[in-house]
Formats: sequence, C-alpha cells, structure tokens
Amino acid sequence: MNIRTKLTLRFILIAAIIFLLSSILIYILSADYRREDFYSRLLNKANNTSKLLIEVDEVDAALLRKIEQDNPVGLPNEKIIIYNYRDTVLFSTDEANVIRVDTNLLDKIRLEDEIRYVQDEYEVLGFLFKGQYDRFVVIAAATDTFGFKRLKNLIFILFTVFAISIVIVSISGWFYAGRALKPIASVVDRVSEISITSLNLRVDEGNGKDEIARLAQTFNSMLSRLESSFIAQKNFIANASHELRTPLTAITGQLEVTLLKTRSPEEYQLVIHSVLEDIKNLNDLSNRLLLLAQTASGEKNKTMSLVRIDELLWQVKEDFSKRHPAFIINIDLDENLDDEKKLTIKGDEQLIRIALSNLIENGCKYSSNQTTSIYIRASKFGQLIEFKDTGIGIPPEEIRNIFDPFFRGSNTKNIKGHGIGLSMVKGIVKIHGGKIDVASSQKYGTSITISLPIIPDSEF
Repeated sequence: MNIRTKLTLRFILIAAIIFLLSSILIYILSADYRREDFYSRLLNKANNTSKLLIEVDEVDAALLRKIEQDNPVGLPNEKIIIYNYRDTVLFSTDEANVIRVDTNLLDKIRLEDEIRYVQDEYEVLGFLFKGQYDRFVVIAAATDTFGFKRLKNLIFILFTVFAISIVIVSISGWFYAGRALKPIASVVDRVSEISITSLNLRVDEGNGKDEIARLAQTFNSMLSRLESSFIAQKNFIANASHELRTPLTAITGQLEVTLLKTRSPEEYQLVIHSVLEDIKNLNDLSNRLLLLAQTASGEKNKTMSLVRIDELLWQVKEDFSKRHPAFIINIDLDENLDDEKKLTIKGDEQLIRIALSNLIENGCKYSSNQTTSIYIRASKFGQLIEFKDTGIGIPPEEIRNIFDPFFRGSNTKNIKGHGIGLSMVKGIVKIHGGKIDVASSQKYGTSITISLPIIPDSEF
C-alpha cells in the first residue's frame, strides 16, 4: 500500500471518527432535550388541570373530564390522575387503569416532591401539588409520539450526512494526499535521474522552510558528500596509479637496458641494487596507500589500549637515530605534566607511532638543519603535541590542501616524497578523536599541533 492510499485511509478514518462522535453527541443532546421538553409540557398540563380542579370552585371532576376530552392541545394518550391525602382518586382520565399506581409510589412522590419513570410506552410524571388547604399527588402520563418521530428523522438525517460526508472526504482526501505528496514525488523523480555520472545534479528545495524542503536539503547534502567522495576516489586512483607507475617504469627501464647486452658481474650487481631500491620504495608506497585507505575510513581500531605518549616519542626518536643519524630530534616536556594520567592516551599504539614518525620525518626532511623540536604540554581538553621546524615552510595559499592525498607543496619538488604522510596523520588523529592544526611561514618554518583527548577516570 503506497503512502497516498495510507494517508487517504487515515484521513477518512479520522473524519469518520469525528463525524460519528459528533452525530452521537447530537443525538444524545437531542434525546435529552426531547425528554426534558416533554416532561416540562406534561408538568404544565397536569399542573393546569390540577389548578382547575382544586382552586376553581365552579369546576368539578365531571366538568373537568369533559373539558379534557374537548381540549385540542392535549398530549397523545394523555392520562392524569389526582389523589388526595387519603390516597383517594379525586380525578382521573385513565378509565382503563393503564397507569399502575400503588401506595408505595404515592408515598415516594410525597417524600421526593417529583419523580419520573417510564412504563411501557408511557413516560410518567408524579409530583406533589400544594393547594391552599391540602397537598395532592398528581400523576400524569403520555406518549411522546411526535418527539420520537423527530428523533427517528434525526437519525436518518445524521446517517445520510455521515454517508455523504465520508464520500466527500474520501474524494477530497485522495486529491489532498496527492497534492501533499507531489513535492516528494518530484524529489523521487529527480533522485531517480541522478547516477554516478550525474552527481552534480541537485534536488529542488522548494520554499526552503518546510519538511519537504529539509528532506531535499538532506538529499543535496548527501549528494554533495557523495560527489566529493567520488572525486576524491577518482583523484586517489589517478594519483596512486601515477605514483606506482613511476617506480615500475624505472624498474622496467633498468631491466630492459641491462638486457640489451651482456654485462660484467659488477654491472649486474649495480643494477640489482638499483632495482632493489626501487622495489623498496614501491613496497613503502604500497604500505602507505594501504594505511591511507585504513585511516580514511574513520573507523576506530578495535585494539585501543593505554599508551604513554612520552615513552612512545622517545622510542620513535631512538628508531630515527638508527635509521637517520643526521636527524636532530628535541623533545621538551612541560614540567606540569608530572602525572602519569596526563601523559597517557587511549589509542592504537602502532597508528600513533606512524603519525608521530611522519611528523618528525617531515620536520627533519624539509629543514636545512634536519631538526625537529617537539613540545608536549597539557590543556583542559587533553594533550597538545607541537612539532616545530625551521624548514622551507608552506605557501599560504597551499596550507588548506596539505592534508589532501598526494598533494605536495610547490616548493618541495626537489625533495623526495609522495604527499601521503600528512593525509595519514590527519586520519589517525581523527580516529582517536583529536584535532590537528597547522601554522607555517616560508621564512620561519612550520608548526603542526595535534590535540588528543584525555582519558576519563572510569577508563584509566
């Protein structure tokens, strides 16, 4: 069942419930009004009859009976019975004794002044009439033939109106639901036109204020993210292919040249060493690409553990001193970091090591003195680790692009690299819930600060 049908049926159901409750209320109020009006007329008629008999000396029971017989405004099947204090009938138009009266009923009327009840098709009213010298019990009964006919007619009218209203509501609800869903249908039609080759298309946002507009805005936001992702993926594949092709081309070229003629063992060894170096670079590039793909997903690694950041930095420094003895790495620890908790983070030790190594390597590689200074300090949000160098710096217009995969500054063409390191660092920091900031000047070098959150007391 589609949404239009569901909305129409719900609209009909709500309208039917409202009409039905309204009709029931109208009928109940009308029935109550009929009953009160009938008893009021019955009381007035019985009261006037009692006055004629009791207060007018010239009128006796026989004359009053004749008057009642000739009265054109009497109620249908009207019966009036008047009793004195001895329960003796002074006057009665109930010749067939249709209305059943006993002593208990008369005593009850004297006690309560007025009672109402129904006997068969008669509605009966008993009340106490207070004369000048005595009190009399008056019982009046009649059938409200016309009142019940009006109620039956009212039921027919309400049922007819209900049926016609449901038909009208069904038709109008169907068109109303279609009109209400028309913007959604437009969104669906527009979205169905969008494919991988047309991600630049966008959904019409209408007035930009209602729920449909917000839905369209959400779609457009999603399409923008998808378009960016596909562009980034496309660029990544192109750049990765280019980076992989360079060492493969070099290897192929060296091997082809070597095979052109017979060479000495020393020459073969030289070629093998050169090819081996290219293969190592290719292997390193492949590992970096895999790690870049892992960190770009933004998913947290399941092997999170407590890591002392200062100890990890000293280990990384020791590794560099073995592999790159010329690198100078200075580590400055804030004296306020005297608590183990302030130096401990929760994360993947291997990923954090890779991030720290990349930042240190970049600082040393792009500095003429091959020096990187590391400052560790605390803030109320967590640890701040600043990597500072006095290298070539980053052009101001290029700072916003340095975290893009394979992007390299225009002033780094003569320095070996792939443009992957900072992209990995940003992904690793994001996985650990941290932030990374860059400040650079082509005269004074570059400062990169990463902020890692502190560990809650419950997890320490």
